[in-house]
Amino acid sequence: MAFTSSGLYVVNFIDIFDATQLAIDLSLDSHKGALYLNALTPNYSTDSVYSATSESSGTGYTAGGKVITGLTPTLTESPAGTVMYDMDNLSWTEATITARGLILYQDALSDKLILGMAFGQDYVSTNGTFLVQFAAGGLATFDLTP
Repeated sequence: MAFTSSGLYVVNFIDIFDATQLAIDLSLDSHKGALYLNALTPNYSTDSVYSATSESSGTGYTAGGKVITGLTPTLTESPAGTVMYDMDNLSWTEATITARGLILYQDALSDKLILGMAFGQDYVSTNGTFLVQFAAGGLATFDLTP
């Protein structure tokens, strides 16, 4: 088992677009970001809700992760024909944490998963700031051109 890849949780995105009309609003700042250890192997095809299994723990970290309040999630067209999902960086201060990845989920809607981000290796903070710095191109992009 290993947290080696990033991705969108497909089953929930299908439910956004089909008759289920799952109401995940990516522009809300009430979602949560939770950190995970390498013991987690996300299944982007079938996983659909938050689980505490293999979640990081430590000083300055609360189980369930951190609410992204104030991180200004946005959806913009960038580049043309592509929707970019982005937000400010996420951090835990005065924290002692080890993590291999982050999962973003909608806490207010039955803990529905949005995306997972693999860091590529374990990162550790010891009584310092654990910072998740998102790429300049956003957390995810959706190419809407055929």
